Amino acid sequence: MTPTPSSPSRVQPLRTLYFVRHGQSQANAGGVTMPHADIPLTELGRRHAQALAALLPPAPARVLCSRFVRAQHTARPYCQQLGLEPAVHPLLHEFETLDPDLIAGMDGEQRQPIVAGYWAEGDPHKRMGANAETFAEFAQRVQRFMDEDMPALPDGTVLFGHGMWAGLLAWLLLGFGTDSTLEMRHFRRFQLGLPMPNGALYQLQELSPGHWRLRADVEAMRVVMAVE
Repeated sequence: MTPTPSSPSRVQPLRTLYFVRHGQSQANAGGVTMPHADIPLTELGRRHAQALAALLPPAPARVLCSRFVRAQHTARPYCQQLGLEPAVHPLLHEFETLDPDLIAGMDGEQRQPIVAGYWAEGDPHKRMGANAETFAEFAQRVQRFMDEDMPALPDGTVLFGHGMWAGLLAWLLLGFGTDSTLEMRHFRRFQLGLPMPNGALYQLQELSPGHWRLRADVEAMRVVMAVE
């Protein structure tokens, strides 16, 4: 009798990493432009962080977070209840799409057409001001994390980061490219359609050496999204 292949959902992962998107930030709520790293959580975002603290692993192997304060403040309630300090990771911060100096004083509605125009142009090497990254640099940063850091992270590591960063990780895990205008535009459509609300929780499961599966923790996300 020919054996029946195991269902992918039943494969016991070699390792599981937990990725958390930060709670709602002032920028998510349409607030006035601030430096990328300094954007704080809203009051709702702080409640998202409190809810997440009860949903994450009770004994993480490591806790890593972005250098941006919204990710660090999302990690804070979880780390405080465990009595530990998260380690700031230099590759986990969000895509610095626009130089804040170019959009100073603008709110979310005013920023939207500028952001839309950037993605519509789809130039991976265009830099929108001195304090911004190119899309190519952003992609290289996420790829570097996949190549250099993911293989060494212990089972049970918790990562606090950002939505577009996680979207690009998913895109690269699927095998898509980032080098051309078409690929950049397609990524943007993919990223906007990926369920990644504030406080989202995903699991990165290594099914065999170097082969990863990304799964949403839907029940945890429902709990966080229900916070008011």
